[in-house]
Amino acid sequence: MVMVMLMISAPLGGCFGEKEVVVEEKSVFGGLCPDGISNSTWYHYSNATDATTVSDVFNGTSVLVGNNAPSCAMGSYYGIGMTTFEPTIGVTSADNLYMTSWGNGAAGSTAIVRCSGLIGMTNVSDYVCEDVYSAFLPVANSNDPYLYVDPWTDRVMKFDMHALLGMTVEWSDNEGGSWTGPSVATGWSVQDHQTIASSPYSALLHPTTWVFCVNGNYPYPVCSASNDGGLTWGPELPGAPNGCDSGGLTGHMMGSENGNFYRGNRGCNGGEGYSIYRSTNGGITWTEHPLPTENTGTAETWNFEEAQVYPDSENNVHAMWMGSDNMPYYSFSTDEAETWSEPLMIAPPIGLNGTGFPVLTAGGPGQVAMGYLGDSGGDTWNGYLTVITDAFSPMPLMTTVQVNGWGDPLDTTADCGFNRCGGFGDFNDIIIDQYGRPWFGLAHNVGGEIGIFGTMILGPSLRGNGTLEELPHGGPSTL
Repeated sequence: MVMVMLMISAPLGGCFGEKEVVVEEKSVFGGLCPDGISNSTWYHYSNATDATTVSDVFNGTSVLVGNNAPSCAMGSYYGIGMTTFEPTIGVTSADNLYMTSWGNGAAGSTAIVRCSGLIGMTNVSDYVCEDVYSAFLPVANSNDPYLYVDPWTDRVMKFDMHALLGMTVEWSDNEGGSWTGPSVATGWSVQDHQTIASSPYSALLHPTTWVFCVNGNYPYPVCSASNDGGLTWGPELPGAPNGCDSGGLTGHMMGSENGNFYRGNRGCNGGEGYSIYRSTNGGITWTEHPLPTENTGTAETWNFEEAQVYPDSENNVHAMWMGSDNMPYYSFSTDEAETWSEPLMIAPPIGLNGTGFPVLTAGGPGQVAMGYLGDSGGDTWNGYLTVITDAFSPMPLMTTVQVNGWGDPLDTTADCGFNRCGGFGDFNDIIIDQYGRPWFGLAHNVGGEIGIFGTMILGPSLRGNGTLEELPHGGPSTL
């Protein structure tokens, strides 16, 4: 009997006498950054879902693979040394960044500030920003200056709206070393909020076709095209289908690799919802393509008129807008804006009280960057940069950085992100350089409305599947 008991107890003793070994699955975010994830960086899915605390498995497989895999990220900004108002920005293949500086040029003109050495710098002292608008007879400062760099030719375009007197265009083909123009784009009674873009749509006397649209005191924007690089312009034509009452204000217009032009504003049906408007014939006619705003609603703030749009390198179209909850939403189209994906709310999981001033850009296929202002509490308005490296994933990972540090707000005015506010004016701007780094152009209002380039100093490239070379931290010392 004793022997029997010993034989039984031996294996049982092994079961009850040893601790059960539990193998914990290591999070992909645990060792992502050598010093841990920054307190101003967040990894998340749609609807402010913290990716570091939920499963990354979808249909039995991790979604955090390929371009959707996380990269260590951190944000910062760099000042241009001048004030800005409604900053528009550009970048050339020579790695120069540009930003408008309202009224700070020769004879009180709009300065075109070129920042050299900022891209790829190893020390903050490496970069220099200077006004390169050196026209013999500088065009007077305008109500709404607008800068645009042609991605296909590197032509730097300076576009000025002179209240009710007309609009002028100047350009430089040597990084601002000299300027041609001005040409008169229009003498019509124009009002506000112009935008200009180019595309490789066939032109008679230039590699690209140029189109501008402007609020011209009509129920829709009016648009005009140039086939000779901006020297002459055609008649102003409706920037919407016949009978469309969309309102005259429009978001930034962009051209696509296939020659299309896209811009966003209110829908035709009395202004309900947002739509993307597409031209396939160089800005002569436009078709309406409603965005999926049925569930998101649309914001009723200062910049309510605008939906932002940007085509990527393979002609997929990406859109961003503010919903009725004053949160930012994103959707994409793989068929030239004919149909759209379900919208995703892209704000990080930090309980923002509201957002405003949306801007959007795209690099490689499904690789996008979105900039916006957000109130983190007590009217503390910060600049946020959210990137998606694989928009076509079943669960797109979003990486959001705050470009200004805690204790260094861009503005502290009540409801700043919902209204005209300091150097933000009506809009800001965003681009991606040739290495896949996003650059967010905005103002540091607390610091004296100084123009700044916010960016990811560390993070994923938005061109291909690599990571960015690390930049030195900027911040208040660069103002």
